[in-house]
Order: sequence, then C-alpha cells, then structure tokens
Amino acid sequence: MIRYIRRAAALCFLLLVALLVNAARVMVFEADSYDDNPANRRVAITRWGQPRGEILVDGRPVTGSRDSRQQLRWERTYTQGPLYAPVTGYASQTYGTTLVEDAEDAVLSGTDPMLAPLPLWNDVSRGLQPGGDVVTTIRARMQEAAYRGLDGKRGAVAAIEPSSGRILALVSSPSYDPGVLSGTGPAVAEAWQRLNTSPNQPMLDRAIRQTYPPGSTFKIVTAAAALDTGAVTDPDAPTDTPDPFILPGTRQVLPNEATGCANASLAYAIQWSCNTVMAGLGVKVGLADMVGTVGNFGFNDPGLRIPSWVAKSNFDTDMSEDQLALSSIGQFDTAATPLQMAMVAAAVANNGEIAAPHLVERTTTSAGTTIDTPARRTYRQAMRPSTATRLQDLMIRAVEDGTGTNAAIPGARVGGKTGTAQHGLGNTGTPYAWFIAWAQAPDSAQPAVAVAVVVEDAEANRTDISGGGSAAPIAKAVMEEGLRLEAEARGR
Repeated sequence: MIRYIRRAAALCFLLLVALLVNAARVMVFEADSYDDNPANRRVAITRWGQPRGEILVDGRPVTGSRDSRQQLRWERTYTQGPLYAPVTGYASQTYGTTLVEDAEDAVLSGTDPMLAPLPLWNDVSRGLQPGGDVVTTIRARMQEAAYRGLDGKRGAVAAIEPSSGRILALVSSPSYDPGVLSGTGPAVAEAWQRLNTSPNQPMLDRAIRQTYPPGSTFKIVTAAAALDTGAVTDPDAPTDTPDPFILPGTRQVLPNEATGCANASLAYAIQWSCNTVMAGLGVKVGLADMVGTVGNFGFNDPGLRIPSWVAKSNFDTDMSEDQLALSSIGQFDTAATPLQMAMVAAAVANNGEIAAPHLVERTTTSAGTTIDTPARRTYRQAMRPSTATRLQDLMIRAVEDGTGTNAAIPGARVGGKTGTAQHGLGNTGTPYAWFIAWAQAPDSAQPAVAVAVVVEDAEANRTDISGGGSAAPIAKAVMEEGLRLEAEARGR
C-alpha cells in the first residue's frame, strides 16, 4: 500500500514539475510572442488604460486625452488638429501611430525605461509609468503664418533655424483632424475611408513625405557645384552659354522665361533664373561632381530622420549629358521634399553647413523633468564657406532686384530663389510654384530662419502660377514671424 502511495506521490511531483516548467516557458520564454499576438487584448487595454503624455508647442500642449469609459479607456484628442497634424501625426486605437506620435511613442505611452524611477523597473513590474511629454521646436506663430498663407491650397511649408537645425514650422495643406481617428467603431472606420480616398490626400505629409521637381530653386545647388569645383570663378563674368541652348546630343532647344540670358553671368542667371546658363554649368561641372555636391546637400539620403522618417530626395547618378542639363535646373528625375529645399536655403545662410534638422527639443517626465535633449550636430558640409558667402549675395540680388521681390522685408537682409517646376506628360501639368529663402535681422549675427514653400495649386491658370507670385508671399510671412520672435527673445 505504501509503495502505491509513493508512486502516486512521485507522479504528482512530476506533474507539478511539468506544470512549473510549462508556466515558466509561457511566462518567461514565450511572453513576448503572447504579448505580440494580435488576439491578445491585454496589451491594448494596458496601453490605452492611462492618458498619453503631451506634445508641446511653445510650452503649451497641442494634444490631450479623453476618458471614453470603454475597454480601451483613453482616446487621444488634438488642439487645432489640422494645423499641427503634419507634426503630431495621429495616435489611433484602430490604426496605430504616425509622425511624432509614432517616433516618440515609448515616451508618450510611458514604456520608455528612462521614465522609470529605477533601472529595469518596467521589466520587473511589467507596468507603465505615466506618459512623458515631447517638447517640439515648432513656433506657433510661424506655423500659423504658413497655414494661413497656403489657405487650403495643396502645398507645404518647411522652416528651419539655420544655425541649429531646429524645425520652426512644418505645414502640409490641405490637412485633417487626427482626432477623428483616435478611437474605435464605425465612425472612425468611415473617417479613415474618407480621408484615404480623398483626391486631395489630406493625410499625406507633403512637407516631409512628398517629393516634387524643385525647378529653378535647384539652381542654387548647381551654382554651389559650379563655384566649389571652379567651373565658375567670378560670378559676374560671362559664362559663354548660348541662347538658344541645344541640349547636348539632341535637337531639343531649352527655353528661357527670362530675357538677356545669352552668355549671361552666374549672378544674372540666379537673379533672373536663366535656364540655359544653369543647364550649361551643370554639364560643365560634370556628372560626378554634381552627384557629389547634391549628396553634400542631403539628396539621395534615405536615412534622414527628424525623428520621423523623411522621403528621399532624388538626383540620378547615371545620366546622359542632356539629362544632366535638365536635372541641373531641377527637372528630369530630380525631386525634393520641401524640407530638403529648406535645408538648401539653410546651407547658404549658415556658411555652407547644414545642422541636422530636428523636430524634438527635449523629452520630459509627466512632472517636467528632462530625460533627453538631442545634441546639436552637423548633418552635412554642403559647400565651402566662401561659396556660401557668394551665394548669399546672389540670392539677395534676386530678392532686391530680380524674380523674388515679393519676399523682400524692409530693414532685413533676405536672400531667395524662385522656382516654377514643370511636370506631367509633356510638361502639361499645372506647374508647381516654389520659393526658398532665408532672412536675417540687421542687428543679428546670423540668419534667423530659412524656409521653403511649394504650392501645387491645381486650380490656378498655368500662366498665373509662379514661385515669385504664389510662394514668395507665404515665405515672407513666415520669415517675418521668425524675425519678430527673434527680436522678442533678444528683448527679454
């Protein structure tokens, strides 16, 4: 009898050991796979069981949280949602997260280990800390000026502080309210369907996720290549470029909108936007040096983060000479985001250096204690300082007495470049209006802001659209706000 009891006890012991081993396997070794299983609702319930941290602009939150009293309790809300959607993105219980809501999700949701009171605290407790806050570099008044300027037209604005890389404004139009995607249910699904099928693509962040042919604004990059390589040594000297200009190896004539471009100088070509001069200089510089220069400006870089990913701006690396000529004036396959073209203007303003563009000033705990402050760093040295100084003068001429006069700001030093980019089959599409610029107060040691504006404006007549007419006034309004903010900061 005792023998049978012992056998039963041994069997029970073995079953207990097996149970403990299996529990350890599930709780330790396979915990992550269960956590990641879409059928596991506990992760989502925990994630949305507390309010998310806030995204701040000028010290004030532009986000919030609403108690839905449902199983997924806290839903995201947005203050002036359409204005800041290109910055915040959305945080949806149904469709996930985008932009800053995604890039800084660990901080905002409370899972970042830096929010914990002790190292490994979150791993031991398997709980969440209160969501931390993300302080952005955006300036509200500049953001609002850009948004008003676009006035619902399809387009985008990106503004940067050249010396630091801080992104001061990031606007995409038309926009949308990310709050309509926050929760669950039929209304959210209907909003998602409506936004994704709209021909105006309101959820497309045109400032960082859409590339456009940059047109004549790209001539600043070509001019930098010509000066850096020695293809041009005197910006005021004739360039020996004919008008009409025949694209190399073809019978195609490259037209000019401006007059007086035959044998014009680089200075005149920037001031009045001569296609022939800049196309000829691109060919003279050569493909290898053009590719090197555009890489210095950030083209062809798929790894740019601000911290959200930015679409790669393109300049082909294998072209015939006629294609190179067109690419050198921002046509053919050349394409750029508005942020990239703001970086071009910033490089000129900042003596050739591009400070890494960034959208997050710092992250903090919910109590306001700073947990991380990204360090300023150099992204690229786009050109020699002496080349940047020369280009500053040329861009100033374009604003003072050239195609960019609509961007002039009384009392300020402003440099700019217009662009009207052809596109579509046979270039029959409505041209995109571009303007890039930078502005410096007379009593300041360095420019306060660099900006890029693109206006698609599909409703405009083809003859009515131009960078100087459609985009320059928007850039001017944004730069004026930037100069005012700088003056107010100095006056404190």
